[in-house]
Amino acid sequence: MTVELGRFGVWTMAGSWPTGAEAAELESLGFGALWLGGSPDGSVLGTVEALLGATERITVATGILNVWSTPAQEVNERYRDLAWTDRFLVGIGAGHREIVGEVYQSPYQKLVHYLDELDVPRDRLALAALGPRVLQLAAARTSVAHPYLVTPEHTALARETVGAGVLLAPEQHVVLESSPGEARALARQALEFYLGLTNYTNNWLRNGFTEDDLADGGSDRLVDALVAWGTPERVASRLREHHDAGADHVAVQVIGPDRERAYRELAAALA
Repeated sequence: MTVELGRFGVWTMAGSWPTGAEAAELESLGFGALWLGGSPDGSVLGTVEALLGATERITVATGILNVWSTPAQEVNERYRDLAWTDRFLVGIGAGHREIVGEVYQSPYQKLVHYLDELDVPRDRLALAALGPRVLQLAAARTSVAHPYLVTPEHTALARETVGAGVLLAPEQHVVLESSPGEARALARQALEFYLGLTNYTNNWLRNGFTEDDLADGGSDRLVDALVAWGTPERVASRLREHHDAGADHVAVQVIGPDRERAYRELAAALA
């Protein structure tokens, strides 16, 4: 069986991973998955186990385990430790040359070899994927394609690329702020890091943005396309656009203060 993710999930960066009590509340709000992002190594796997123990239904996913820094054998061992549950999704990815360094050679082949080494069922595997080649690999070797920092237009292209039979689970940044100036300021703070990573900038250029859009912290056009902002209802409408474009699940990452309140308000708007 393909892993259960629900229509919407919660994506959190390392340092902001939920506690067991917070995870249980997110589950009670109706979110179907917790995505634990930003871990440079396999240390996230201990948090996965704790959150699975604190919840009853929600899936816990790594978003992502870096294939350069997390040995496949370590993942295999921890997966066997969690064989008692079907709520663990192993999300892997190649990361970024700017972070990994000189070892970052032939990332596509590294992904293929890593998948060969993994002893994890296909229906418990997700692959971070932006471009067509890795999206096709996700469809061929895993059950979930997980694009990050993308638009509904990218979701439509990704669905065409992966076809049927694989879950498409894009991530979406959101800011619950109706003032354009304040919302875009928060959005630009969140995007600053990613504007220095060629995997993302190349993907945005492939999808119709220009070098001018990438300059000076990102144009309003780029910011508004990548970060859904406004009232909970307006943000919920953007999230549904991903589903209309072919997504099965949307991983929601709240940017800004009082995230617990934001997730409660979004859950109500999405109900």
